[in-house]
Amino acid sequence: MMALRLQAKFAAYRQFTAGSFRPTAGFITPSAAYGLLLNLAGVDMRADDGKSVATTIRPGLPRLTLALGAVSLPERGSMFQQLHNYPIGKNTAPEVVQLCWPRKHNVTPVRRELLIGLDAVIAVKDTPADLPANIRQGLEHGRPGYGLPFCGDNNLLPDRIEEIDPAAMPQALWLTPILGEESDGPRDFATRLTVTIHRLDMTQTRSLLMGPSPRSSTIPAEAWVPVVYP
Repeated sequence: MMALRLQAKFAAYRQFTAGSFRPTAGFITPSAAYGLLLNLAGVDMRADDGKSVATTIRPGLPRLTLALGAVSLPERGSMFQQLHNYPIGKNTAPEVVQLCWPRKHNVTPVRRELLIGLDAVIAVKDTPADLPANIRQGLEHGRPGYGLPFCGDNNLLPDRIEEIDPAAMPQALWLTPILGEESDGPRDFATRLTVTIHRLDMTQTRSLLMGPSPRSSTIPAEAWVPVVYP
């Protein structure tokens, strides 16, 4: 087993939504933790099949089993931001285009939700033999030309990512699937977390409703979530 501690002032793990309010999941998702581990190991998830309108998921990605722990639960905040684009296939009054030139003339204010004070433990097991060593190399030396690790949004960077000793795991609230009506942990915290992402068909994206277990340095068996891409 390998364990990392991730700390960030701000993070955002977006759900599939549109409109003037863009929420975030309440904690780092298994899918985002998986992507972060592959980023550190220098494994690219993306593929271009030459036919799809978006990048797809590369076949043959490693299968991992993850557990996520909250050393402290993050708070939620929000910020306003302008979304602007060039409308396609719509008639825009020529005078509006002229008045806004050379800026984009379709501006929409939105409110983006953020997590404040992310302090997470990412435990991983059942990894390919070479993955832990590649993650350690990424932690120590980075991946030149590959890009920076980030916390959901690519403008939200971690303050610290470090490997920790699994035998000296910090006390954490471990995220476990909520199968019944109640969770054994704090009852005011439950969030839906994506496990695997399907970039072309949202109906095939897998997610779990999860809540925190009682605080413990031992990972409950039910906190382990397999992340498997076909």
